[in-house]
Amino acid sequence: MTRFSELMSEQKLLPIIQANSSEQGVQIARAMAAAGLKLVEVVLRTEESLAALAAIKQQVPDLVVGAGTITKTAILQQALEVGSDFIVTPAVSENLLRQLEECPVPVLPGVSNTGDILLAAEHGFEEQKLFPAALSGGPEFLAAVSSVFRSVSFCPTGGVNAENRMQYLSLKNVFAVGGTWVSPKNWVEQGNWQAITDACRLAMH
Repeated sequence: MTRFSELMSEQKLLPIIQANSSEQGVQIARAMAAAGLKLVEVVLRTEESLAALAAIKQQVPDLVVGAGTITKTAILQQALEVGSDFIVTPAVSENLLRQLEECPVPVLPGVSNTGDILLAAEHGFEEQKLFPAALSGGPEFLAAVSSVFRSVSFCPTGGVNAENRMQYLSLKNVFAVGGTWVSPKNWVEQGNWQAITDACRLAMH
């Protein structure tokens, strides 16, 4: 099975798309692709999210597109049916992790404490998403657990932004950071796609 970090290749930013329509999702994805990003995560938080994911796959075929906010088996199945290239969860449970072990695409399970990290690692997931990162202890927490969970690496999201991202990326056990700061709601509502491209470009350096 391909590791999630292998899918990301050299990309250190996991950009998050939150769309209220398929058209909006495609526009955000195009703006991100214009910055040179190769992989994006569509969070399944709105009614139109699955349709947006499917539309991005179709209309921006060069992008690797995955689904986030997966909490139930039914949503996992729907995400895979529309062609998700990877799966991201905000949290873990025994039941969800058992389902994820059978997943045909790379998975990034969400953890928020040491118990979660151990549980996900016991199910074979050595790449995990720390969420919500800022509220779960931030860079200090990740630095503290690095000596205990030596084989686990993280992609923190939640409270990560342009100002603090390097605090995370400077840690040996962080392979990428995720966030919505590169496509805030007001830019999306204004259709300010260039601002999204510029922010993504900046976040890649």
